[in-house]
Amino acid sequence: MRFVIYGAGGIGGTIGARLHQSGFEVVLIARGEHYQTMSRHGLRFVSPRQDVTLNIPTAEHPAEIEWRADDVVMLCMKGQHTEGALVSLQKVASDRTPVICCQNGVANERMALRRFANVYAMCVLVPAEHLEPGIVVSFAEGTAGALDTGKFPSGLDQTSVGISSALRKSGYSSLLDAHVMRHKYAKLLGNLNNAVQAACGETSPNLSTRLRNEAIACYEAAGIECANRDETRKRRMEIRGGNVSGFRRHGGSSLQSVIRNTGDIEVDFLNGEIVQLGRLYDVATPANTVVQRIGHRAARAGKAGSYCLIQELEALVAEESR
Repeated sequence: MRFVIYGAGGIGGTIGARLHQSGFEVVLIARGEHYQTMSRHGLRFVSPRQDVTLNIPTAEHPAEIEWRADDVVMLCMKGQHTEGALVSLQKVASDRTPVICCQNGVANERMALRRFANVYAMCVLVPAEHLEPGIVVSFAEGTAGALDTGKFPSGLDQTSVGISSALRKSGYSSLLDAHVMRHKYAKLLGNLNNAVQAACGETSPNLSTRLRNEAIACYEAAGIECANRDETRKRRMEIRGGNVSGFRRHGGSSLQSVIRNTGDIEVDFLNGEIVQLGRLYDVATPANTVVQRIGHRAARAGKAGSYCLIQELEALVAEESR
């Protein structure tokens, strides 16, 4: 099994690094300066226990790879880039190639299943950052993170067993879960705060509760099953963050996008998922609507954590609710 890591940023880069260090074949796909730096100098992988440069085969586009029958693809890009990535992948890889959605949100699997027959969902709990070209930082102490997986829309097979086994050998906790989407919908509840942090630099209990309650109401209206708080808390407690010399942890993936001034943000596939469900099932979602709107504005402005005050955001939600 060769792992093609499509999107070698904070999550993809750390997974690729640890798989490579454990003896598995890995190819990274990255863009722009990140690709250029890695192709010339290797990937600098930093964690609480190591600071190493790894020479991992790296491509800028799927067309540059000689595809093999034993390849599996791990999609690790943000949700707003998934569709374009799948279009590129479809042109060069077999439609039987296993595709693992190692991403936040719950829409990526549906997008992948339009083009590929073997799609796997993966719930990601990996404390990692990518803010500089050629560098990924893992803040996990002990267990490298949790990467639970199963086939989409449900079930298990030998490929999922092989993926999970490789990840465990590489330092991750990886449970096989035939109904892993329950946990991805639960993870989405926490990710609804990502754009709030990106815009304001902080979150608030009141706004977090509103975002979550709107989402749960949408889940109930749509008949979507979601893991409960006890299940998710138990899993999160297994992952410990650590200190990395020379690096401080900034925050979630959306904040990292704004810090890197990418100009876009994942909010359409986080809060926007709840807004879409609300429109489909006639559930009011004023808090998620406002956060989706402000998340885009913060990304375009490039103001990481300083686009507006949390009190201003709460006032906009109150106005939207009238």
